[in-house]
Amino acid sequence: MSVFETVSGRVRGRAPDRGVVAVLGIPYAEPPFGADRFREPRPRRAWEGTRDCVEYGPVSPQSAELPGAPRWSPGDEDILALNVWTPERGNGTEDRPLPVLVWIHGGAYTFGSSAQPDFDGTVLARAGLVVVTFNYRLGFEGFGHVPSDGEDTCPPNRGLLDQIAALEWVRDNIASFGGEPDNVTVAGQSAGATSVACLMVMDGARGLFRRAIAHSAVGPVFAPELAEHVLQKVAASAGVPATHAGLAAASPLALVQGSDAVVDEYRKDPHSGHLYWDPVIFGPVADGRLLRADPLGLIAAGEASDVDLLVCHTTQEYWLFDAVGSCAEVTTESELARLAMDFGLPDAVPEGYRRIAPEASVREIRLALCGDLMYGEYSNRLVAAHARSGGRTFLSRFARQRGEAEPGVYAWHCADVPFAFGNIADERVQFLIGGPPTPEDHRLSARLVAAWAEFAATGEPGWQPVGDVSGDAIRIWGAADPAAGPDFWRDGEALRELWNTFTYCPARH
Repeated sequence: MSVFETVSGRVRGRAPDRGVVAVLGIPYAEPPFGADRFREPRPRRAWEGTRDCVEYGPVSPQSAELPGAPRWSPGDEDILALNVWTPERGNGTEDRPLPVLVWIHGGAYTFGSSAQPDFDGTVLARAGLVVVTFNYRLGFEGFGHVPSDGEDTCPPNRGLLDQIAALEWVRDNIASFGGEPDNVTVAGQSAGATSVACLMVMDGARGLFRRAIAHSAVGPVFAPELAEHVLQKVAASAGVPATHAGLAAASPLALVQGSDAVVDEYRKDPHSGHLYWDPVIFGPVADGRLLRADPLGLIAAGEASDVDLLVCHTTQEYWLFDAVGSCAEVTTESELARLAMDFGLPDAVPEGYRRIAPEASVREIRLALCGDLMYGEYSNRLVAAHARSGGRTFLSRFARQRGEAEPGVYAWHCADVPFAFGNIADERVQFLIGGPPTPEDHRLSARLVAAWAEFAATGEPGWQPVGDVSGDAIRIWGAADPAAGPDFWRDGEALRELWNTFTYCPARH
C-alpha cells in the first residue's frame, strides 16, 4: 500500500485500483464536539506512526440514510475527514504535479457525505486529476444560529469554515499526493455549488483555489433573521433553551430530531409561506462579516473576477423531488397562484410558463417553475454576474432524459453528477439515470469527465466562455425526449426573459 506524508503524520491508502490510489478518511481538523462544538475548526493534532486510511470517515450528524453511503451513528465525532484519489506514480509522471479538484457534496446543508457512490474519484483521477472529497458540519451543527453567552462566541456558517479548513489542508498537503497546490479547482452540486459560490467571495478562502465548478447552485442564502427564527423553532422542538448553554447541553441527536420535527411542521402548515413549499431550514447566512451578502451581488461587484467559473444546471431540476415525494403537491391553479405569491413571484412568471408549454399540466408547470426558481435561474444569474464583472465564465445545461423508462427519467436534480464523475455504471446510482447506462450514456459521461478534467487543468472546458448568458456559448449535455415530459428549456432565452422582473434577496421568514 502507498504511504503519504502530511503535516499531521503519515497516512497509508488502499492498494492501487485501475491505476489509482485511494486514501480515505484522512482527518483534516479536530472533531468539532466537546469544547470545540459550535466553534471554528481547529487544525488536526499530529499522530505517531502511520495511520491506515482505507475506509471513509464518519458522516456528519443527520437522519438521512442514503443508498450505498454510511449512516451517522450517535457518538460519531471524528467527522471532519477527507478522501484523496491520486494516479499511481510511475512512468515519469511523479515529477509532474497534477491539477487538483476538490468536491463539496450537496444535501440541503442537512444530509449527505463524501462517501456517496456518485462521488468516487477514480475515473476523474484516471483523467489526470488529484481528486479530494470531504465531510463538513451539516444541519444545526454547521449552520444553526448559536447565541453568544457573552464570553464564548460561536461563528455562523461553521460548515463553510470547515470547507475552508479542508481547502487549507489541500494547500498544505496535496503536493505529497502528486497534486499542484497552486492549481486547485473547487467544485460542488446543489448546496455544494452554492457553497462554492460563497467561498468565491469569502475573505477566508482567498487564494485557496483558482477555478470553480457549480452544478445546480441553489439560492438565495439566508438572512440572519431567518436563522434566528429557525433557532427558536429547533430549540423548542428539542426541548432546550434557545441559549448558548442550552444548545451546548443538547446532544447532536436531539438537535437532528428537533430539526426534523420543525421540517415536518412546515410541511403540514400551508400557511407557513415559502417554507411550506420548500422546508429547507439551514443554509449559509449573509451575516455581514464571514459572508457579507448573497454571493450574487458580491460576484457582480467583481469580488471573484480572478476565479474561472464553470456553471451547469439541469433542465428539469425539481422533478426529482416530486419522484421521491419530498415536495407539496400542486394540482390546481389556485394552489399554483398561492405558491407564486409565497415566493414573491411576479404574475408574469407563471403566466409565461403557461405560454411556453400550453399543453403542460399545473403539476408540470409547478415543477418547472420551482426548479428554475431555486436552481436554474439562480445558476444563470451567477453566470451573468460573473461574466459582467470580467470573470471567465462557462455555462452548460444537462438535458439528458430517458423516455422509455416507466415512469420517464428526467433531466432532474443530481442526474448530472454520476455522469461528471464517470460513475454511471454503479448500480447504486441507477435510480438517478433510469437503469443501466446505454452506450450513448457512456459517451456522454466521457465528454463530461473530459470537460471537468480540462477545465481543472487549463480553464478551458471545450467551448467558448460567455460575455453574458447567450445561446451560442452554452454547452447542452444530452437531449430532451418528448416521451419524458415537456421541455420548457427548448427556448432558453424566452424562459430567462420571464425572470427579469424577479430579484433574489436573502431568504427571510
